[in-house]
Parts: sequence; C-alpha cells; structure tokens
Amino acid sequence: MDRRTFLKSATGAGMAAATGGLAMPALAQSPSKTLRFVPQANLANFDPIWGTQYVVRNAAALVWDTLYGIDSKFQPQRQMVEAEEVSSDGLNWTFKLRSGLKFHDGTPVTSKDVVASLVRWSARDPMGLMLRAIQVELAPVDELTWKWSLKQPFPKMLLALAKNNAPCSFVMPERIAKTDPFTQITEYIGSGPMKFLQKEWVPGAKAVFEKFADYKPRSEKADWLAGGKNILVDRVEWVIMPDPATAAAALQNGEVDWWETPLADLVPVLKGHKDINVDIGDPLGNVGAFRMNHLFPPFNNVKVRQAVLTAMNQEDYMRAVVGDDDKLWKPLPGFFTPGTPLYTEEGGEILKKRNVAEAKKLLAEAGYKGEPVVCVVAQDMAATKSMGDVTAELLKSIGMNVDFVATDWGTVGSRRAQKTPPGQGGWSMFHTWHAGADCINPAAYTAIRANGDKAWFGWPDVPAVETEVTNWFNAKDLAEEKAAMGRLNKAAVENVVFAPTGFYLGYQAWRKNVTGVVSGPLPFFWDVKKD
Repeated sequence: MDRRTFLKSATGAGMAAATGGLAMPALAQSPSKTLRFVPQANLANFDPIWGTQYVVRNAAALVWDTLYGIDSKFQPQRQMVEAEEVSSDGLNWTFKLRSGLKFHDGTPVTSKDVVASLVRWSARDPMGLMLRAIQVELAPVDELTWKWSLKQPFPKMLLALAKNNAPCSFVMPERIAKTDPFTQITEYIGSGPMKFLQKEWVPGAKAVFEKFADYKPRSEKADWLAGGKNILVDRVEWVIMPDPATAAAALQNGEVDWWETPLADLVPVLKGHKDINVDIGDPLGNVGAFRMNHLFPPFNNVKVRQAVLTAMNQEDYMRAVVGDDDKLWKPLPGFFTPGTPLYTEEGGEILKKRNVAEAKKLLAEAGYKGEPVVCVVAQDMAATKSMGDVTAELLKSIGMNVDFVATDWGTVGSRRAQKTPPGQGGWSMFHTWHAGADCINPAAYTAIRANGDKAWFGWPDVPAVETEVTNWFNAKDLAEEKAAMGRLNKAAVENVVFAPTGFYLGYQAWRKNVTGVVSGPLPFFWDVKKD
C-alpha cells in the first residue's frame, strides 16, 4: 500500500474525528499567546545566505530584516531604508537607514552592518553577482548612510534588495556577516520582528521564535515583505511533523494552529472540520523541478538530459503530487509561471508529448554506458518524495541505472552543494520546487541561470541562456522583454537547464481562532492573531 492509498483509507476510517488509529502528537493544546506552526520541512540549518531552501528563508524572514521589501504587486518598498538617492547617470546610489533600529543583542544597526551583509549576500545571489561585476565601491559614509558606486547603471537595484526569493539580502551584525559566504553562520542575531531562541532549537523537532520588544515596524500596512511587521503573539513555535496524518490530527485537536502544506488527499477532511479554514497557500503556485548535475556523467551530456525531457510525462508527476484534482495543476512546457505577463511556451514542444522510444534513441546516441544515476530524494517532503518515485520509474523505463538515495530534506540541502562525483558523496539529480512568485521573470529566478560555476546547484553552463537573461535586463519595453523571454525559454529547454515537472498549487490550513493568515509565496506571521 503506497502513502496516498494509506492516507485515503485512514481518512475513511475516522480521520475526521482525529482518531482512526493514527499516530497522535504528544502536544498539549496550543496556548493563546503561542502560535504553533507546522512548516513545510525541518529547519536543519539556519543560514539564509549559505543556501536557498525555502524553509530557511521563511524562518529567516522572522529574524532578519531587509533594506527593502517586495509587496504583493511585486514592487519594492522601503523597509529598513529611510531614503535613497541615485545620480542622474545611474552610477552612484546613496542609502540612509531609518534611525533607532536595533539588533536582538541590543546593538544599533549601522551602515557597517549593512555593507558587510551586502558583501556576503552578493557573493551567493545571482543579482548580487551582477552587481559585483559592475561595482566600483560599496562603503559606509556615516553611521546610517552608505554608498554603492557602479561602472554602469543597474535599474533593478531596488528589486535586487527587496526580492523574496532566496537568498534575500538579510542584514546581520557586521561580525556575523564577515563569515565566509560559503561557510554556515553559527550565531543567529537579526533586527527582525522576532528573536530566534537558539537554546530551544531542536532540529527535527522544533524551532522557537520570540517577539522582539524593541522592533520598530514601519507605519504602512503590511503587504508581503513590505510595510509594518507587527507581531501579535508572544511566541511562534515551529513544530516539525513530517508525517501528514500526524499533522492533520494535531491541527484538528488544536495542538497546532497552522499547517503550511497539508497533503491534498487530507484536504477534504480538513475542509469538513468546523474549526479549520483551508485555502490555496499561494495563487502563483509552484514549478516542480527535476534538477540535474551538469558537471558529471551521465547528465553532463545534453543528449542524456534531452532523453529525460523526451520520456517525461508531467501528468504522472503532478498527479503524484496533488492527486486527482485537475484544478490544482497544469502542464508546463517551459520554466515560467502560467498566467503572468511574460509567460511563454516557446521551444517547449518536447514537453508536450512523451516519446519513450525517442528517449532511448537519444540515450544510445549519447553513449550512455549504464553509469549509476544517484537520485537524492527527500522522503520527509510529500512533493519531493512523490516526484522521486515517478523519476525512479521513468529512468528505469528508458534503461538507466538508478541509485536511489532516500533521505531527508536537510541532507538534500547539504549534499546538493557538493561538487564531488556522484559516487563519492555527490549526486546526479534531486527534486525541488520553485515558488511561482520567483519564476515570473529572470530577475529573481535563481534556478534558470546557466552561468556555470556561479549558477545554482547543478551548475549549468549555457551561454545562450545567459545572453537572453542579459537581453531581458536591457530590454527597453515590454515587447523586447517578451521576445527575450521566448528565446530564453527555448534555449533553456533545448539545453535542459533543468526538467520542469509541471505547475501546481498547494493548500494551507489553520484553525478558525487564528486570524490574519494571508496567501503568498511564504507564510507571513505579522498581523496574525490568535484568540
């Protein structure tokens, strides 16, 4: 019996009453000033610059603040910044912090902290790397002011500093920000609305955040990462529950208050509970991803990567992830978010019809000799586990030798950063997903970049993709942006930067005594109240 069949049978056996013989969490009722939240995954590490896992970014948004925040219209708004000026030639930017900002250790936030944080962030972020390439100087001017001088204009500066995709440009104390960007930090001090209680952190079990009394929220209404981040509870406890049946039972019993990613199969039961709200977590959805390692055989050969695309049936992946509800998924012959202004399917024909015979032919032409495909698949994430099961069968169906490594999401996050050969602790492929909000254009879409050693995990090196990224940044109008996006999509498909497994929506669920929960690309805890 597979996971989906088991959960359905358990549901029919009395899940609505939160019993039915399912394992029950050992938690008391959640206190009124404590919000208990079940995140998408375990918080195994907590450096929001070192890696790009959404679970880390989501927790980091509570602890660290950013200079600008993106709003629901994708516009950057001032956050820690009070004012900015840019010279008429676009080469010199001057920024000033809001006064009175403090870190959780009581020290003031200064321009030295900002500069050190930007230096560390820009070494890991694609837009940061673009800024580094044209940087003349990044330096403090006085306690609250700093300047950023460039060799050429960078019109999307504020977007780079506001974007919600990881790594975000979180501001840390200078002493912490001076940590090598390729080494994880070990002290978690920010100036955000909540403090991280490191002594209470038990990876695999819980992470705890406490309201920061000295936080200075902006006066504007909160809107995604912009505006006033007013925390209305004393504590937020992240309770790690990789088993969806356990999480569903805990939510029904009031032992937890909010579940970030309930399994689609359990949603009907949750919707039928009188004390639970259920809604789409993010209308912009997610792009499923089969990420390949371009450095080593077999996926260093473009024909092998093309064989995967040719054999792929996105419906298999999407039904494994979301079940039988056709409203929750769409085929995706490309890489960008459906329904957004720059969406394109140019060059995506290979993804529209499965052809196993052609895939086997491509594999033979590539000279594939049975090298193991090390599939590193997280089992504690429903989406990655489901996609991994489909991938194992797909690869076997075209004659590939599958070495399936069943592990947890924290391990995937660490292992995918390794550039050692697959048989020596490295990897051939892993599954992940990209929030639709990150995939509307190339600006914040880390995974679409193909600039070799500086690219995201898998390190694709495709000059044709990078040319069109540059063309999009340099576009003078919407028509030029759309043309560049079409060519970019075509080049990314032909060279298989990664394999998109489809577009899908997910739910979130919370108890009705909790108000202020909104939809978006991450859980926003400000303005959330518990009665």
